[in-house]
Amino acid sequence: MVKAIRVHEVGGPEQMKFEDVEVGDPGAGEIRVRHTVIGLNYIDVYFRTGLYPAPSLPLGIGMEAAGIVEAVGEGVDFLNAGDRIAYAAPPTGAYAEARVMPAEKVVRVPDGVSDEQAAAMMLKGMTVEYLVHRTYACRSGETVLFHAAAGGVGLIAGQWLKALGVRAIGTAGGPDKCELARAHGFAEVIDYNAEDFQARLMDLTDGQGVPVVYDSVGATVWEKSLDCLQPRGLYCNFGNASGPVPPFAPGILSAKGSLYMTRPTLMTYTASRADLELSSGRLFDMVGSGKVKIEINQRYALADAQQAHVDLEGRKTSGSTVLLP
Repeated sequence: MVKAIRVHEVGGPEQMKFEDVEVGDPGAGEIRVRHTVIGLNYIDVYFRTGLYPAPSLPLGIGMEAAGIVEAVGEGVDFLNAGDRIAYAAPPTGAYAEARVMPAEKVVRVPDGVSDEQAAAMMLKGMTVEYLVHRTYACRSGETVLFHAAAGGVGLIAGQWLKALGVRAIGTAGGPDKCELARAHGFAEVIDYNAEDFQARLMDLTDGQGVPVVYDSVGATVWEKSLDCLQPRGLYCNFGNASGPVPPFAPGILSAKGSLYMTRPTLMTYTASRADLELSSGRLFDMVGSGKVKIEINQRYALADAQQAHVDLEGRKTSGSTVLLP
């Protein structure tokens, strides 16, 4: 038996229970991994609340962790017991001391990257990779807008975009978070608590707007984000921290300049083994080069996952957060 967080009924953080679960032997194509560090992400909240429907209850939550392979199942020939691995992929259930996991969803952690770094960066870092390289291929000299610049994804994105020669304009709430984002590569950061981000963005771009807006906030910023775009620009909504974008008539996209909109997920961009290795490889290279540093600003015991969710939803966190089994 191992300890794990389980959700028996969707709802608030209080629905997460720390309890004993059974972990069996890995089957064909699987591994059993003992977690050393677990990543905390907003997608965990979506599953806990039911915004993302659970396949069944009780539900294990969490999609990111690092650890040590304890056993490999039949047909797994690229991993061995004792290997250091990390993942950011379904099925949910990372909030556990140990679990069985599909082998094809994990990657080896290279020397020079710690377990804490790996658990804190896989989901957020591979999200940045696909956003800036594949959803929209950012080019040196361009200017982009990135909401929630002081969040875990934002702090990685600011550094990554700077390394690509991109002028990244961020938004954040309050002077401390704005300063944090500037320290992580953002050329300018707009405090949306103090000024209209759309008006300020247009000032900063001499009225031209940007070719792409990256938005993980959703409901409160989506409409003004469209007004930040150049004609034929791309609105990329990859999260719902303030709630999902409401239904709207597609005609709004034509009225605002023949705009494009996408709602991507990391799971789609890393669905194949080749894409997973491409994305994680680029991430490990960026971190290994020192161009991107992983900021772990909060650590909680796995047993305290309820409080971690309270703080995450209350916007009391910055950078990455990890849970320690």
